[in-house]
Amino acid sequence: MQARLLAENGGMRTFALVLETGDEVMACLESFANAEGLSAAQFSGIGAFSSAALAYFDWDKKAYVKIPVDEQVEVASLNGDVALTPDGDRAIHIHAVLGRRDGTALAGHLVEGRARPTLEIVLTEPPTHLRKRHDPESGLTLIRPEQE
Repeated sequence: MQARLLAENGGMRTFALVLETGDEVMACLESFANAEGLSAAQFSGIGAFSSAALAYFDWDKKAYVKIPVDEQVEVASLNGDVALTPDGDRAIHIHAVLGRRDGTALAGHLVEGRARPTLEIVLTEPPTHLRKRHDPESGLTLIRPEQE
């Protein structure tokens, strides 16, 4: 993965991240977020994957159901955020829409994805923190901006 700082103004930073064939998106973003000390960020991207895994949150089971994607797909939309967990760790949360050869699409929570030939991400870090808190109703850790 290659990364470049595009702009920095008033504590806000914008980066371009370019993944190359074989790079795994979650590992690359986790490594970048840790190296840059990100505590809050939003990002979007486009590109393609040789394979991926999505997930769907089953409300009744309070668990994610994995959806394997074992084919070349276009990343039509990739959106996500970085926030701090209650423990102070960095959490990467991504949703993606993946386009198949026949024009149909798959969508969901991105668990993993291997870039081929590229994945281009623009990431913006504001000068404030986002923290996640445990949500007892869903069992998930969710961003709660009103709580610090």
